Amino acid sequence: MKKPVCAIVGIGPKNGEAFARKFHEQGYALAMLSRSTDLSGQLAAELGDSRAYRCDAGDPASVIAAFEEAQNDLGPIDTLIYNAGSGSWKSVEELSVEDFQRGWQINALGALVAAQQVIPDMKAKGAGTIVFVGATASLRGMPKTAGFAPAKAAQRILAQSMARHLGPQGIHVAVLIIDGQIGEPGSDAVREGTKLDPRDIAAAAYGLTEQPVSARSFEVDLRPMKEKW
Repeated sequence: MKKPVCAIVGIGPKNGEAFARKFHEQGYALAMLSRSTDLSGQLAAELGDSRAYRCDAGDPASVIAAFEEAQNDLGPIDTLIYNAGSGSWKSVEELSVEDFQRGWQINALGALVAAQQVIPDMKAKGAGTIVFVGATASLRGMPKTAGFAPAKAAQRILAQSMARHLGPQGIHVAVLIIDGQIGEPGSDAVREGTKLDPRDIAAAAYGLTEQPVSARSFEVDLRPMKEKW
């Protein structure tokens, strides 16, 4: 029996790796897309039915080519986790045009292009899940987030538009609003509730794929116990 396929855009040593391990554990084949294949290549060698693809999330041509290769290798994508992110921690006076544009390209444009690659197969099947890994910056603009908050806000509103359009067609679109710093799995900061455990974020993402059609979440806030909000 063919395994379901999860595509993860953005593979780093915390969230990205945790997403890969969680969905592998749940019986998925994995397409891991990232600018560097150093970590994703190691994970592909370790985890069965997994492939690593080089992909610049801010370059539409790169995203399209990587998804085409992944779908040729593994088949239609059942779940998309868009974990790519970029931002400049500068005020509006310090921010360059290039900083602002790069944040938008990765957080918003890349999210759009990645989603467009998987929607046709999901529509044909009448099922699928798309999860965007967002941030509380999408809800509020702090002084040093002029290069990050607008891009994350664009991603969140794009996801909301997609959810309203695609939900009635069976495709579950959701956003994880990450509020807090990501810790090392099992570290003291995680156990004390001052940082998020990436494994728990991955579990929340997987939980979205299991929600019944009668009760689906669009926006899920995730923060450690001691985070101020």
